[in-house]
Amino acid sequence: MDSIIAASARALAAGDALGALKRVALRDDPPALALRGIAMAQLGEHPRARELLRRAARGFGTHEELARARCVVAEAEVALAVRDIGSSPRALAAATVTLDAHGDRANALQARLIAVRRLVLLGRLEQAEAALVRLDARGLPPALATVTALIAAELALRSLQMTVAQAALARAHDAATRAGVPALLAEVAEAQSVLGRPAARRVSAGREQTLRLDEVAALMVSDALVIDACRRGIGAGSGPGPAWKPLARRPLLFTLARVLAEAWPGDVDRETLIARVFNTRRPDESHRARLRVEVGRLRALVATLAQIEATPRGFAFKPLGEREVVILEPPIAGDQAALLALLADGAAWSTSALALALGASQRTVQRALAGLEAAGHANAIGQARTRRWLSTPLAGGVGVTAITTILLLPAALAMD
Repeated sequence: MDSIIAASARALAAGDALGALKRVALRDDPPALALRGIAMAQLGEHPRARELLRRAARGFGTHEELARARCVVAEAEVALAVRDIGSSPRALAAATVTLDAHGDRANALQARLIAVRRLVLLGRLEQAEAALVRLDARGLPPALATVTALIAAELALRSLQMTVAQAALARAHDAATRAGVPALLAEVAEAQSVLGRPAARRVSAGREQTLRLDEVAALMVSDALVIDACRRGIGAGSGPGPAWKPLARRPLLFTLARVLAEAWPGDVDRETLIARVFNTRRPDESHRARLRVEVGRLRALVATLAQIEATPRGFAFKPLGEREVVILEPPIAGDQAALLALLADGAAWSTSALALALGASQRTVQRALAGLEAAGHANAIGQARTRRWLSTPLAGGVGVTAITTILLLPAALAMD
């Protein structure tokens, strides 16, 4: 590695993308192309960054498999930043094996962290947590330690483990301070600000209240019977035998429970239940029979938490033990709350990536985005295959997508 390339790499490690570009802007050899690609990514020029990284990978010879593997990892990082999460992870896995074989521990760890972050974006939280636990985090450089702690914090926040999340965010702040990279410090600050933002809405007996994440966590372990419209389930956390009944795959039962909870402590007439649960305006005897079946299924499911009593005009929730019935709603009302929550991270999403993250068809996502655009809640940039979608964050902040700055450095320098 010549002195100019080494100086450019050090500038990137310090977060000085412009300083790195000044040193290699006029060079077209593969190492310079790779560093230019990373610098362009840090400046937000992601399409140009991917082009430069691909040119660099092609330029390295067959005997330079370590350099090519680093380019693959760098391009995977850029793909994650633009939410291109639909491609096969096999190339990244192969690059990780190569990096391990050559003793480049820092970039191998970076590759594994990219894979974990992809799983988080796809909502595969159990897989992500298992992969993170398997990582050997001893002696990490500050930048990688920051990313690792941020992932741990996000996983803890999603499972409402507030104490664990706060400890992980504290580790992230300490590591980012040691790294001294402005982008990482900004990302940690953005993650910490989530703790004070509206995370959900509590609805009970016709009253509505906005909740922070810590308040949501407290509600979930309280004695209340919670109809969770964020995770699609029913639970009551405190007392003997805490229970959680997932209903994400049983939408009829969840809708039925939600309508009954909205009317609590009163009842709901059968016609309203049929209209809401089966989405029909012209009920017949078959709908009434189906309603009885679904009520029976829900009654059996929540038998340890509540009773569903028949009334002269319909049905009513009767929670056991004088529990309060609470509906936990997303912070944004409407059917597109999950879509808006993804867009609110400040990154530009493709429709295919949104479809993967939501578990929906691409056509369904396209229709929803068209409706959000018409309502002024989402904006499209680019055309055809390059079209991406953006939204402002839920609490008015600016999402931060940090491109880790230690890629393509020699192993000794990366671990300093």
